[in-house]
Amino acid sequence: MSVVRVACLLLLAVPAAASAQSMNAETFYQKAMGLKKKGPMALFSGDIGILMREGQGAGKASGLARKAALKAGIRPRYCPPSEVRGMDRNEYIDRLGRIPQAERRRIDITEATNRIMAGKYPCAA
Repeated sequence: MSVVRVACLLLLAVPAAASAQSMNAETFYQKAMGLKKKGPMALFSGDIGILMREGQGAGKASGLARKAALKAGIRPRYCPPSEVRGMDRNEYIDRLGRIPQAERRRIDITEATNRIMAGKYPCAA
């Protein structure tokens, strides 16, 4: 399968979910850490809805890109077991925090999600 065809499949699979992504990973992380410090009072923050939408959109875009890669016959960036349906938010934030701050500043939350999932569910060689 040609590289152009694979690229087209990936671009077609992700536009709706990816277009909603505007927050870089560092901004997401800082907002999440601020909410974590607020404890139960975080429920009253306007940021909680923003982060939920961003996180859900990133997860959806990442999953769609993975499915498109599989359909195109190329190796996806991560390979979770079939029964996996998500990740606990505390684990997600912890793994996001392991990405160096300089990198978090340069990538969006979808790319961070891809890296997090690849770290947790690497594909067999």
